[in-house]
Amino acid sequence: MNRSERTSFEGLGYYVPALIVAVAVLFAAVFTDMQKRRLDEEYLRSFTTEQLALLQSRLQGNIQGDIKLVQGLVAALSTEPDMPPERFADLASRIFREDTQLRNLAIAPDFVVTLAYPLKGNERSIGLDYRKKEAQRAAAMRVRDLGRLIVTGPVELVQGGLGVIARYPIYAGKDGSRTFHGIASAVIDLDRLLANSGFDDDLKIAVSITSRPHDGNTTKTFFRTARPVDTNPVVMTVDLGHEEWVLSASPLNGWQQPSADLGLFRGGLTLLVLIVVAPMIWVGYLMKDRHRHILALQDREDRLETVSQRLQLALDASKVGVWEYDADTGSLSWDGRMRELYNVSPHKPICSYEDWRAALHPDDIEEAERVFAEAIEKEKSYITEFRVITADGRTRHIRAHGITRRTARGGMGIVGANWDVTEDIRLREELLKAKLTAEAQNKALEDAHLVMEHNALHDALTRLPNRRFLDQQLSLAGGGGPLTLLHIDLDRFKDINDTLGHAAGDEVLKHAATVLRDHIPAEDFIARIGGDEFVLLSRRDPKAADFTALATRLVEAISEPMTIEGHDCRIGASVGIATRNEPGESAEQLLVNADIALYEAKRRGRNRVESFNDELRLKTVEIKRLSDDILRGLERREFRAFFQPQFDARTLEIVGVEALARWEHPTRGFIAPDTFLPVAETLNVVAKIDETILDQALFQATRWKAQGLDIPRVSVNVSCQRLRDETLVEKLRGMNIRPGTLTFELLESISFDGADDALKRSIEEIKALGIDIEIDDFGTGHASIVSLLELSPKRLKIDRRLILPLIESRAQQSLVGSIIDIGRVRGIEIVAEGVETIAHAELLRALGCHALQGYAFARPMAADAFLTFAKAREWMPANGERLSRAGAK
Repeated sequence: MNRSERTSFEGLGYYVPALIVAVAVLFAAVFTDMQKRRLDEEYLRSFTTEQLALLQSRLQGNIQGDIKLVQGLVAALSTEPDMPPERFADLASRIFREDTQLRNLAIAPDFVVTLAYPLKGNERSIGLDYRKKEAQRAAAMRVRDLGRLIVTGPVELVQGGLGVIARYPIYAGKDGSRTFHGIASAVIDLDRLLANSGFDDDLKIAVSITSRPHDGNTTKTFFRTARPVDTNPVVMTVDLGHEEWVLSASPLNGWQQPSADLGLFRGGLTLLVLIVVAPMIWVGYLMKDRHRHILALQDREDRLETVSQRLQLALDASKVGVWEYDADTGSLSWDGRMRELYNVSPHKPICSYEDWRAALHPDDIEEAERVFAEAIEKEKSYITEFRVITADGRTRHIRAHGITRRTARGGMGIVGANWDVTEDIRLREELLKAKLTAEAQNKALEDAHLVMEHNALHDALTRLPNRRFLDQQLSLAGGGGPLTLLHIDLDRFKDINDTLGHAAGDEVLKHAATVLRDHIPAEDFIARIGGDEFVLLSRRDPKAADFTALATRLVEAISEPMTIEGHDCRIGASVGIATRNEPGESAEQLLVNADIALYEAKRRGRNRVESFNDELRLKTVEIKRLSDDILRGLERREFRAFFQPQFDARTLEIVGVEALARWEHPTRGFIAPDTFLPVAETLNVVAKIDETILDQALFQATRWKAQGLDIPRVSVNVSCQRLRDETLVEKLRGMNIRPGTLTFELLESISFDGADDALKRSIEEIKALGIDIEIDDFGTGHASIVSLLELSPKRLKIDRRLILPLIESRAQQSLVGSIIDIGRVRGIEIVAEGVETIAHAELLRALGCHALQGYAFARPMAADAFLTFAKAREWMPANGERLSRAGAK
């Protein structure tokens, strides 16, 4: 427990006697209050019991009185069972003249009512047979069986209201014999009975009356006051013989109602508690305040002692010496630490100003004395530093702080402290030296950083800015102000790299960079962004700069011949230009536009300049839209296989069918391959399209065979991209293709001369699976005859451009004949595509061509249309007719 907690606990102790007395008095007050409330409740219960007993006696007396009056008339009927109506009415009127609650009376000899009073209003009851009345029979029989009076109620009366019914047995007989004669029924009006018994609006208690038969648990409350009866009521009963009435009562405001003098009683108790407890609390407060003052005094003493200890600890830890100088006497008082600082013997009783001066460093004496004298003269603070020489010859740096003051005699004095700051001075000197060293290192690092930053932003080979530097310049260009980008790409650079080597290629790049530097204005920015590509960025006004002329000069300068390693080399350049036409157009978009323009320049033949314009923009948008549609079409399986049959040149029988890709566009209809294949190649999805067409072709071939049409072989086009698919062979192997039924058509435009080993190995593995290889568009590519023969294709398909002029040109006939002869010598079948007329077919047949394909016989068609076409065989000539007749048909 800390001191503050202990103080608080002790302070509370002074209030303990007051608290004990307060608790005792409060307990007595609470107990007294409880007793008061218990007595009040007992009074209320006694009052309620008294009131309820009075009501019970009145109610029971009134009921018994009415019953006794009727019993007298019943006794008269027992003696006169054949009493005439006039006498009955006379006797009954005497009963009803009394202050009774009776409502009516009926006499039923042998359970049949013959007499009733008053007769008015009860005429319909005369002749009533209780034995035939369901509601009355049980009660009437019970009176006969029990042979005594039975009172029931309250019950709902036919005439309206509630009533209590008293049924009497009537016995008749002479000479002491008793014979059951009938019953008498008297109705007591319940409302009049309760009113006469005191159950009215002036009741001083809350009351409820419930009827409860002796032979059952069913209860029914038929009277209650406006104020409900509280719980734990006073209960009394009225026994009617066959059932009893339960009377429950409680005070009008319940048992917990406060007594009239409860507030005054509690006020007196509270005043008594205050009179007893208040003086005790006041005495406790005075004792606590006294104790608080004592603790405060002790706390001050403790804090003073703590401060003294801390001061001494600080002096010891900091090795500070305290001194005091009296200017009048010249005496100097030093503590033990001061004597250590100045090497003065601790046994020397008194020190003087001369002891201090003698210890000073010779170079610091004059300044130290001046500052000391000035502090005394001007009565200001004394703050200085100086050096002292110790007895062993070492130098110490001393820092002195002091305060001038007036002595008791009115003279001047100084109280101060000295401490050794030799280590601080030495550390400061080392820090200064380290700072100078760090500054030199930082300068070297900054220089190195500049070099690294320059290297990071420049191409190591050409020393031109690189792509990163260009990106920075593009970000600075923002979306406003004039901006023009020239995207420059070297032509035929790859040829030099492949023939003369990379060293020669590097020299070409250096030469191109030099040309670019020499021909572009100083305010323009030129960067090499990779490979043989350069970008020029200019913020000059496009109208004044004439960038098309600048680009043309650059192309001409780069195209100048150069000598590299003794070889004359020529390269070219293609340039795409993009200029900002709208303020919001970003620099990044301009770079994309310049790249599009460069692509257009290369497409148009290279070594030329193209500027980005609206036509290119629209073309780019169309290519983008077509690219999105192609990707979406692959997802939605919109690419369909169309089939064009191939015919035997001699018999015209179908010897095969070529599966051609068609795109069923949702809005543009069927689109031919020459429209979408160039875009598909840029998206690298040609292999996916090939795979889709192959799957459909194999499926339809199986379907045709199941329907009785056996096509010898199916040909599908396969791109170079598809051939390089590492999973192609495994997929084909899993299809279990019957050898000779599938042919892969390879474009001759695929460079078989430069084909790598992987491509050749893929073709050989495909052939090993029994899939034939066919060279498509033969005669238009750049592959050599030797490389084609090494490939050993199953067929050569002569391009349609060689077939179309066949009729008019004998030279073309000789060329085609030579191709057919080569195929015959090497055992390669020849297929002619683009056979547009029967004349073409007859000539090709004469030249020895094996198969024909073209519009002269059939166009490409859907799978179902091809099935119908093949089964109809309408292309076949009639028996005995020549081929020319077939064409005429």
